Amino acid sequence: MGDASRFTFVQIEYSNGNWNPRPNTGNRLMWELMKRTSVEASIGTRSVRPGDKELFEYPFAYMSGDREFPPFSDSEISNLKLYLEFGGTLLIDDCIGKDNFGFDKSIQREIKRIFPNKSLEPLPLEHTIFKSFYLLNRAYGRIMEKTFLEGITLGNRTVIIYSHNDLGGAWAKDPLGTWEYEVIPGGERQREMAFRLGINIIMYALTGDYKQDQVHLPFIMKRRM
Repeated sequence: MGDASRFTFVQIEYSNGNWNPRPNTGNRLMWELMKRTSVEASIGTRSVRPGDKELFEYPFAYMSGDREFPPFSDSEISNLKLYLEFGGTLLIDDCIGKDNFGFDKSIQREIKRIFPNKSLEPLPLEHTIFKSFYLLNRAYGRIMEKTFLEGITLGNRTVIIYSHNDLGGAWAKDPLGTWEYEVIPGGERQREMAFRLGINIIMYALTGDYKQDQVHLPFIMKRRM
């Protein structure tokens, strides 16, 4: 089906904030996704505004930042809500990881506008995200602010996945092939686990609870180490 059938790393672009603090994040993750799985992906990334109808062409979107940003417009909030309700998955990645500070403060506000009657909740280790490709027992990233992911779930599908650990910082590699950020405190093992978590999140966005079926457990176990 050509390039149109390839998975694309789409990033939410917003105004008056730092929407792209880790510019080389998506390219590296796409390389790893294709190397480790059967998913065909585009190496180039795309940026989409929260109010763009183009957003509906992609099953997955990534939103990152390291500082506060102004509220989205009402039309942008409506578009994001519709995108999530109609099958989209949004991964939010806080590069700082401090509660009620900077990026997190703005994200908490915007999530309340999208889903006024929902609250972010920790995702249990039994969640499909932690076993959709690799078996994982906690959240990872460049830093380890929280051992868990948070999310908003509609029905049996988690539509917003929130990481406080700067996943993008662990994935980012410059054009010369050098890792851009030190991973602390766990070093390269922690970086590897951050890649595994990123791949699990993408596989969850593509397959939902397909891997929840225990018949797949023996196959997943082989990827645990």
